[in-house]
Amino acid sequence: MPIPTAAQRGRRARRGVRAALAVAVVAGAAALTGCAPTVSLDPAPAAADPECAAIMVRLPGTVAGADRRDTDAQSTAAWGSPASVLLHCGVPVPGPTTQRCISIDDVDWVEDATDEPIYTYTTYGRDPATEVTIDSTLISASTVLTELTPAVGSVPAEGGCVGAEDVG
Repeated sequence: MPIPTAAQRGRRARRGVRAALAVAVVAGAAALTGCAPTVSLDPAPAAADPECAAIMVRLPGTVAGADRRDTDAQSTAAWGSPASVLLHCGVPVPGPTTQRCISIDDVDWVEDATDEPIYTYTTYGRDPATEVTIDSTLISASTVLTELTPAVGSVPAEGGCVGAEDVG
């Protein structure tokens, strides 16, 4: 292999500098536009339910100040960078439970605090059910649920939470 001349070495060096600058410009543009990688999620068993489509088109662009992110699964959504709110529509409808139930604007949510400070809330009395997982160290769960309730509430309620005082 012949030894490159000084001119050839200079051209290669300039091409290398230009390539590095191009990468830096693309990376800078991505940072300025707030591009974040797609959040990889698995679809819920009933993700293709038409009621899930109705929810998805009603979801807000931001929740609790966190911007919505792209996801790669049907009937899912994510907000925040890092993703601090994950939504799955079409999860199994929960049956009667002793877990805490929260009502927000006529939508009942069953709270699962098993992985605290990560909380999972599942709609109760709505089919299909929607599940929202929230990292409470990064974002307010009550604000998130309040802001998601109008979209999730588009699925008609077929029941709701009851307490011991409601059972005869």
